[in-house]
Amino acid sequence: MRKRSHRSRAVAAVAAAAVLGAAGCDVLGGDGPEPSSSQARRASPSPTPVWDSSPASIAAVGDSITRGFDACSVLADCPEVSWATGDSAEVNSLAVRLLGASGAATHSWNYAVTGARMADLPAQMAQAAARRPELVTVMAGANDACRSSADAMTPVADFRAGFEEAMRTLRRAAPKTQVYVASVPNLKRLWSQGRTNVLGKQVWKLGICPSMLGDADALDPAANLRRETVQKRVEDYNTVLREVCAEDPRCRSDGGAVYEYRFGTDQLSPWDWFHPSKDGQARLAEIAYRKVTARSA
Repeated sequence: MRKRSHRSRAVAAVAAAAVLGAAGCDVLGGDGPEPSSSQARRASPSPTPVWDSSPASIAAVGDSITRGFDACSVLADCPEVSWATGDSAEVNSLAVRLLGASGAATHSWNYAVTGARMADLPAQMAQAAARRPELVTVMAGANDACRSSADAMTPVADFRAGFEEAMRTLRRAAPKTQVYVASVPNLKRLWSQGRTNVLGKQVWKLGICPSMLGDADALDPAANLRRETVQKRVEDYNTVLREVCAEDPRCRSDGGAVYEYRFGTDQLSPWDWFHPSKDGQARLAEIAYRKVTARSA
């Protein structure tokens, strides 16, 4: 009995040791206690920020706004005052602010085209990508809303498809290029500001953005509904720009800053009361610079 009891205690001791040993491996992680969360944070290296706030080269894509149309003379592009890549001291473009005057002259390129819509952006993006710029600026969408009528505006789904294709085009050729996306301007504010000028309203009758600016003095229900429809489409375009950009870690939108900017007549072209004046271009450059150089989006 004594021998059997001795053997039983020995077996029990071995089993208990095995159980405790197994439990110890699970709880303690083998050789010692796990580091605290604060210790783990100190031990792990800080991730390298994806966004570089001081890119060394810039390419611009978009429409007439980025070409400086009607900012210097009537019915003519004036890329030297472009908010994105111009060299005018009056505007102090994004390129000049980031690269300096000499750097902007050799390391910035403007592929925007007057009259372009979102469907034209992939081809422009291919041209920009060939330069391997560190930053591409995008401002497009006004011409998709400014059509002969509200019914002729670019459908939101097509607008999204065009922007997604433009981003894919860039990524295939330049996967590390950063993208700054400016929102579509507030066209209804443009109507409310410009309609105070008699000459401006006469120029609008030549066919400038009829969907919003046609019959500028009309305040009947049909005219108001038309303008609200266009405004809603612009807001939908801006949602698309923000959402598609958010899917790319190297893309930063302006968060609606251009759309929300409360411009006045000083920021409108004295020739068409639609496109930005030199002062308006300077305001766009200020917004872009602030967004591009911000520590976080």
